[in-house]
Amino acid sequence: MNFKQPQNDHRYLWTMHSKQKLFQYAMGPNVVKRIIRHPDRRQEGIAENTIAVMRRKDLKSSKREAWVMYQNVGSKKKIISAWIYPGESPQGQQIYVPDEVWEELEKQNFKNENGTGQEGRP
Repeated sequence: MNFKQPQNDHRYLWTMHSKQKLFQYAMGPNVVKRIIRHPDRRQEGIAENTIAVMRRKDLKSSKREAWVMYQNVGSKKKIISAWIYPGESPQGQQIYVPDEVWEELEKQNFKNENGTGQEGRP
């Protein structure tokens, strides 16, 4: 399968982490853009000034959610991360974020509202 590398354009900026996650989860850039434009759920992201959006990706045998975390930077959306959540996440509660995402956020100096970068981390 050929993986189309996302490119920065007039609407979207892609972090290296987000590009790696798209490859890891076999998600194309158009899937991420669709999740942002038409989410099933939208909530505050775990890092400061971020938005997390979700779209269901149910299969016959299992339920899954595709999540994207982004930040508005001027008129552009900076895609910070994308991941697949196995199962159904509880609404209105802090979403589970894999450890590698936390590590990447800490490298990029994204912090949560308390400034610790650790809230909600298992």
